[in-house]
Amino acid sequence: MDPILTLDKISKRFGGVQALADVRLQAYAAEVVALVGENGAGKSTLVKILTGIHQPDAGEITLDGKILSLNDPLAAMRAGITAVHQETVMFDELTVAENIYMGHHPKTGGLPRIDWARMEREAGRLFERLDVQLSPRARVKDLSIAQRHFIEIARALSQDARVVIMDEPTAALSQREIHELYRIIGQLKAHGTAVIFISHKFDEIFAVADRYTVLRDGEFVGAGRVAETNEQQLIALMVGRAVTQIYPKQEAAIGATVLEVRDLSHPSEFDHISFPVRSGEILGFYGLIGAGRSEVMQALFGLTAPSGGEVLLGGARLSIHSPQDAIDSGIAYVPEERQRQGAHLGMSIRDNVTLPQLAKFGAWLLGKRGQELALTRTYSERLELKAANFEQPVAELSGGNQQKVVLAKWLATQPKVIIIDEPTKGIDVGSKAAVHQFIGELVAQGLAVIMVSSELPEVLGLADRIIVMHQGRIRREFTRAEATTENVAAAAMGASIGVATGVGLGAGA
Repeated sequence: MDPILTLDKISKRFGGVQALADVRLQAYAAEVVALVGENGAGKSTLVKILTGIHQPDAGEITLDGKILSLNDPLAAMRAGITAVHQETVMFDELTVAENIYMGHHPKTGGLPRIDWARMEREAGRLFERLDVQLSPRARVKDLSIAQRHFIEIARALSQDARVVIMDEPTAALSQREIHELYRIIGQLKAHGTAVIFISHKFDEIFAVADRYTVLRDGEFVGAGRVAETNEQQLIALMVGRAVTQIYPKQEAAIGATVLEVRDLSHPSEFDHISFPVRSGEILGFYGLIGAGRSEVMQALFGLTAPSGGEVLLGGARLSIHSPQDAIDSGIAYVPEERQRQGAHLGMSIRDNVTLPQLAKFGAWLLGKRGQELALTRTYSERLELKAANFEQPVAELSGGNQQKVVLAKWLATQPKVIIIDEPTKGIDVGSKAAVHQFIGELVAQGLAVIMVSSELPEVLGLADRIIVMHQGRIRREFTRAEATTENVAAAAMGASIGVATGVGLGAGA
């Protein structure tokens, strides 16, 4: 079988940075090809070339054997190439049908008027084809992230897309929504569509992909059939070395209680939350989406006001009414939503990293630029941040490197307690190991870490204790020796269980 889409020797340079060099990729009808690589490997640049946002400096793109010239996104859409992005961009105030047919509305007769009734009918047929229950008249602003992804897929089908690119489509989806997406990918394959699937999660790659293509540092390093490889081989291709320990647990001396939360409550999010966290300890918080984990952390950081309870730091009761109060007390919070809450995308890496410490550098930063750069360099190198330079706007970085900037910003404040919400969301496997190792270094220095994660292997691999939340309450607490995949997952689902005595954390990771 011949590929319907072929990229041959694609190269792209931005100033002094060679983003892509002689990259190759083939996509086949009715198959999924996984595009795999670390952050900064060139995946996003390649997607932008395929969707007409960037034009390659060299190389050739062919569809059905014919050379394509994708000079703009409209040319890509007309060629039948469309993308479903991790963070969807839609017209929130318009309806589902209007978003699906934006730019190619069905018209009435010979008049240049939109045929609204036909548009809604055709949108309804697309959802019937996908077996998705969604009203064409619903406002996009009222929909979930998963439903927005389904609209993007319906839009691709409305354009008779030959190639659908899915860029980290499951990052913000629940497990049920992920399996629903898998089903729809199967339907796209059944209709002969070629799917390019980008994900950092190997379970997803092995669940949906037929083939793989690996990029490293902007270059093509390997391709083949997924059934003929394994996770370790893909990791070795991605990072140029074998990563045998993704969750390196460094032993640290756990000391006295640093932070203690007593009976913290919120009228609608969580109730009676109590726990201590000690120096040198990683306290993991696990639970399903909606369990209230992030809401507790936001209250500790002063982003929301609890209705009751108290927080003590070093035995002294805190009065936290704002994030500044938390920062002044020695509490830092790395949020899950890095683009909306964690970073100023239009500002440079240096400006972001030093932003919480402007007072330290003095008025107008006179004569302190060297200190700013030194601080930025220290934490950027420790987190293996990939960027052209420290003056590069954060918006130009990959998602994983944006997360590293946010981590660097808060770690540079040298807090007593750091709350990290989804520390490796959107980060590739090689960078995960670097972030995990750095977290281990922090607790080894006596820092107390609260880690919220939806990745059970991450919690099992790193945490000294695990608190499991369910529907706004603490369901169970496990020591490292007690916790297993089975009993932690069961507690997250609200099941009544005893403490399992089988495989413990260290072995199960």
